[in-house]
Amino acid sequence: MVDNRAMSRIYDRAEPELPRTPDAPDAGPADAAPSAPSAPPTSAPGMPGMPGSVHELRTAGSQAKARLMHWVRRRGSPVPGNLVDLLRNGQEFFPALISAIDAAQGHVVVETYIYADDDVGARVGDALIAAARRGVDVRLVVDGFGAGDMPEALLHRLRAGGVNVEIYRPLRGFKFARRHLRRLHRKIAVVDGKVAFVGGINIIDDHNHGPVDLPELGPRYDFAVRVRGPLVAQIALASARLWFRIAQRRGLRETANAFAEVELLTRGARQARGDVQPHGVPAALLLRDNLRNRRTIEREYLYALGSARRDVILANAYFLPGHKMRRALLACRERGVRVRLLLQGMVEYRLQHCATHALYARLLEAGVEIYEYEESFLHAKVAVVDDTWATVGSSNMDPFSLLLAREANVAVYDAAFADTLRTRLERAMDHRSARVMPEVHARLPRLRRFANWAAYYVLRLGVVIAGVTGRY
Repeated sequence: MVDNRAMSRIYDRAEPELPRTPDAPDAGPADAAPSAPSAPPTSAPGMPGMPGSVHELRTAGSQAKARLMHWVRRRGSPVPGNLVDLLRNGQEFFPALISAIDAAQGHVVVETYIYADDDVGARVGDALIAAARRGVDVRLVVDGFGAGDMPEALLHRLRAGGVNVEIYRPLRGFKFARRHLRRLHRKIAVVDGKVAFVGGINIIDDHNHGPVDLPELGPRYDFAVRVRGPLVAQIALASARLWFRIAQRRGLRETANAFAEVELLTRGARQARGDVQPHGVPAALLLRDNLRNRRTIEREYLYALGSARRDVILANAYFLPGHKMRRALLACRERGVRVRLLLQGMVEYRLQHCATHALYARLLEAGVEIYEYEESFLHAKVAVVDDTWATVGSSNMDPFSLLLAREANVAVYDAAFADTLRTRLERAMDHRSARVMPEVHARLPRLRRFANWAAYYVLRLGVVIAGVTGRY
């Protein structure tokens, strides 16, 4: 039998925060110009409380990274030697995904929350069908709610073309229950166990904004990563475990085959740790499920924020963090860390939008910089902490992602990757966003403030009904 402990050893234990080192540099003032990243001070040697040279700054940064890596190594998840490429929006993601599918020889699996019947859905579908006709084992898993409006004609076309399509938790009539809130929200693709994609991009055109048909809207703002190296084996194992759960509904033969595949990939994930790529970087797969990885992504965020010394940028589509996350952000400001949030500027879901605004006052008062993306809909779920840690994935910072849905993020421990993501986020903040000024927000009408807090408590009630309020 499969060792379930081995199958689930991805960030399933919390570790205490390691003590801070006294020489960790603090950030500049929070009211620095928003277009320029905060620069650490460069005082003369011997000045109390200040690093004395660029060498000391680099040393302090290395120590911060060492603290993070020491912690995550103890938890057994990150692996070295991965090539991780940042992909912005569908214009970079879909050509890379389709190219990988076109080159597939043995196995393709795609998991997505939304699969739209548009030009992008057709192009990806054509690639999947062509691979299946070459004899490739092609699997597509879509969520029963997110892809609930997927046309029967599209499903029939994919299945007739040889694609094994499964629907995760299909909805049969509406009934408010916790199990219906446990959605497959992660976006994963694995090709031949050699290349994998993880991020927040669904199978949908960047300009497909649903009922909002405004020609002036730009492309949806989102990210994904392409991974090559030993981490791909862990991503493939995660997909195989989900396929095993689905196969249990289909009979003993399918269950046995899926079980054997999980056993094989479990061994492969251990062996793949030695298959490092030249010039590769350490990276970790962060899963959130309803078994042993229930708090994985939240804990990773909390520890990264607790280790921050200079700069934090967090971009999130649906931002409604719990008390622990808000305290971690405020603690960063108390240590002098510059904290910037890139959030949704357009109203997509009014209740969520208003509830998020209820949290602004306390964050702005503490010196957190808030930018609202205005060019189009923000769908990104990414973060950068100093030059030691960055994450890209599907998890929003709200109770439904952090406590209910199946999510997947990749954390990367590399200064160059962090700098690339930081540069792109700063460009979006500087040129496509509006900064929320504390003095302007403080003049909001009382009725608007009341509406914001009413929306917040309505969503909190939803958390209560979901049965997870004690953990949020």
